[in-house]
Amino acid sequence: MRNQTGRIEVITGPMYAGKTEELLRRVRRAEYAEENILVFKPVIDNRYAEGEVVSHNKSHTRSINISKAKDIWNFITDDTDIVAIDEIQFLDEEAVDICEDLADQGIRVIVSGLDRNFRGDPFSFMPRLLTLADQVDKLTAVCVKCHAPATRTQRLVNGKPANYDDPIILIGATEAYEARCRHCHQV
Repeated sequence: MRNQTGRIEVITGPMYAGKTEELLRRVRRAEYAEENILVFKPVIDNRYAEGEVVSHNKSHTRSINISKAKDIWNFITDDTDIVAIDEIQFLDEEAVDICEDLADQGIRVIVSGLDRNFRGDPFSFMPRLLTLADQVDKLTAVCVKCHAPATRTQRLVNGKPANYDDPIILIGATEAYEARCRHCHQV
């Protein structure tokens, strides 16, 4: 019964931990099971491709770009089994309630996103989403400085740590961010 399958799965951690890769792995498994899947990503995330979720190692799948979380409702149909959202932290806070509503309707919701911003603080509404999730997988990367498990994302500006006052959102990849452990992270 569909109404018993609804759940929220959150894949989180710092940049370069494999969050998108894990989301794509779950999507591929669901495709194999012939489930009806909708994959979304925020339009702001234009690092690799428009209309595709792409991991840092170039795995990819087609996706629907959205500006606001409520745009998801325009694509939900009676036969939607799974909604996957990459980089959910770039959407608005309404994303949390939408994830809850979808799960309550029996839809499996799989999301990936950063749990902390470059300052090391909780990223926007992510703490609330983590609390409401049925499953949370917190991944780690490898610290570029000491090779310990990295739980933080270091923003770099001209090769140096960013200032605390810098804007929270700055889309980028290896040119602007590194994975760091607690002890090597600087702001």
